[in-house]
Amino acid sequence: MIDNNIEKRIVALQERLIYLKDIFAGKHADDSDLLQDRLASFSRKLRSDEVSDPYTDIASMEDLFSYVESKLDSSVTAMDRVRIVRHPQRICLRDILENVYDTFTEVGGQDEYSLDPSILIARAVITRHRGKKTYHQPVMVIGQEKGHGAEFRNGGSVKPWGNAKAMQFMRVAETEGIPIHCYVCTPGSFPIEDYPGAAQQIARNIYGMAGLRVPIIAIISEGGSGGAEAISLADKRIMLSHGYYSVISPEGAAAIEGHLKEGERASSELIEHCAENLHITAKDNLGFGYIDQIIQEPPLGARPWHFEFFRTLRQEVIRATDEVIISTRALPLLKTLAQNRHARPTANLEHLYIHWGLSAGARSRLVALRQKKFLRLSRSAASDKRPMYNKVMELLSSYITKPWNSFKYDFYRKHQRKIQTFVEEIDNEWETFKYRLLSPWRKFKHGIEKKNNAKGEALMALSEWTKDSRRKKWNYLSPRYKIDKTLTCPNSAEYGCLDLWGPDLFGEFAGVCSYCGYHFPMEPEWYVRNVFDKDSVIEFNSEIEAGNPLSFPNFDERIRKAQEKNGTRSGCMTFEARIAGIKIIVAMFMGTFRGGSVGAAEGCKFVEAAERATKNRYPFLAYVHGTAGMRIQEGTHALIQMPRCTVAVRRYIEAGGLYVVLYDTNSFAGPVASFLGCSPYQFAVRSSNIGFAGPGVIKETTGMDIPPRYHRSTEALARGHIQGIWDRRQIRANLKQALRTIGGRNLYYR
Repeated sequence: MIDNNIEKRIVALQERLIYLKDIFAGKHADDSDLLQDRLASFSRKLRSDEVSDPYTDIASMEDLFSYVESKLDSSVTAMDRVRIVRHPQRICLRDILENVYDTFTEVGGQDEYSLDPSILIARAVITRHRGKKTYHQPVMVIGQEKGHGAEFRNGGSVKPWGNAKAMQFMRVAETEGIPIHCYVCTPGSFPIEDYPGAAQQIARNIYGMAGLRVPIIAIISEGGSGGAEAISLADKRIMLSHGYYSVISPEGAAAIEGHLKEGERASSELIEHCAENLHITAKDNLGFGYIDQIIQEPPLGARPWHFEFFRTLRQEVIRATDEVIISTRALPLLKTLAQNRHARPTANLEHLYIHWGLSAGARSRLVALRQKKFLRLSRSAASDKRPMYNKVMELLSSYITKPWNSFKYDFYRKHQRKIQTFVEEIDNEWETFKYRLLSPWRKFKHGIEKKNNAKGEALMALSEWTKDSRRKKWNYLSPRYKIDKTLTCPNSAEYGCLDLWGPDLFGEFAGVCSYCGYHFPMEPEWYVRNVFDKDSVIEFNSEIEAGNPLSFPNFDERIRKAQEKNGTRSGCMTFEARIAGIKIIVAMFMGTFRGGSVGAAEGCKFVEAAERATKNRYPFLAYVHGTAGMRIQEGTHALIQMPRCTVAVRRYIEAGGLYVVLYDTNSFAGPVASFLGCSPYQFAVRSSNIGFAGPGVIKETTGMDIPPRYHRSTEALARGHIQGIWDRRQIRANLKQALRTIGGRNLYYR
């Protein structure tokens, strides 16, 4: 009879063999065949009682497995790492809670009875010592949970209400003043727009995390696109050595690069090629500066029986939390001493207790450091070809205008308003006294006027018709107005629209169907020339251009063709303009430049536009002519723009700014799920589409057929994503009204 312990160890080796075969997907067949033959031979001999010392032989077998795993670990490719983090044997968040923390209590629902079981939230405790004293330090642990093949976990793909739950308990942690540990293990968020909507909720999470006044540590295992960003805007970002962090999955990139049609599958070679060129590994992201540290895993990745890895992870999580706390200290000497003590690799941090509570001043410093950190990221990834003279003059200008505007708005205007308020109150009291004093005279005068007017009263007449203003004179006409033929409205079958003559449709009708109001797409130039005051548009930072920071194959040529076709250097145009004399800063994302995709250059221009609006105290408009998301060929250089630009927006809004977003044509993915979706005032042009993922992506990832018009602006309005729908011909008037009513006297909140 086989010993029960030996049987368990054989089963464990069989699982390791399955794991090895799965992650290498047919590669290294010689090694896997060797292990399989040795294991089968040992099992056969064991059952036939031919093994004299089974414990020695099983130990030798385990050593052989460890040797082969260590040997193959050096040949692991980027796509192998993707298969590692997706494998059911990979450690999950529950394993981490049980092995890294001393105790924990799940909150916000449990397992399949949770509001969204793909997100797990727990109140955990780490026990530390100093001398004979014991300290229990509470933390809020939040992360995506895959389990070990548990289908109800949805593979860690979080639904909108799951991210909302995560944000709710981040707020709880902030109220309680305890650190937040976020474990990122998701292929991406579940792409549906059911309330609160995937894009809108991710934007709320990123915006909220940018201002949380407690330490945040993010540990990344599988960082898939916007789903990862929903819980990873942190003071410290740690990555597991066999994890990946990417703007898109390698399969998704291969589908785009291979121009695959619905139902087609990319070849394994193309997928491997894209995984390598996206630079998704921990080493790549550490080099880019998008993570702060790598935790080394055992060969071929951490699994639940790697207890030494859990001890290492516990030490590094404690170290990261301590370092964030130390960074907020006001006294440089104490900060330096503490940092040196923690930097020693041999230091046992469980016996180096640091209090994790923060004073009010330290909390403010914490938020400022976090925001500055993200604003610095990816600057080198953008191709900035501005002349040095312009950069120097811009810097000198900021040194002059910033203190002047601070004096003007923070001191002078503040006291001016106080004086005006006092004068207005005195004036109101005088008007009330005068009204009561002259009341008898007004009554006597009114009676006489009533008698005189009674004889001359006549029947009411219709008002005179004003001059026919139907034929609009636009400052710019689309080149398509020269199309000397009729066009059919897409809604003609539903609403019976008659055919429209090209010169009328793209000329005086501004691309709007005169029967149903459907909006045909128009060029970005139409808006620049017709929405803003004539000759008021002054572009800045036009020399910052889209590039190829990852040296993605053949992408330089594609960028060059897009630049030649559009006459612009990137997909974002930033400029100062006026609307009815009101000065405004505008960042326009042009759907004509590679679908309006956002990369390092576009993010850089957006951040500088937000900072310029803050400095000059101007309203800030993000006009989205169209965006297809983050530019996949730039990898995490593009993905990092989601938290980076959101931080810039938050700083602008908290400084008192008025941030308005206007969507047009098709607006999807990362930008909508971050720096656009976090605006309190979002509007859309009629016939536009807004959402997190297009119908094809939703079908491919969820298997769901979405209903017609699922992404239409009317549906976005019904879901609460936007606050209004505008006709293209009324954009100028509506913006003018919004600026005057929302912005107030100074076009600024405060």
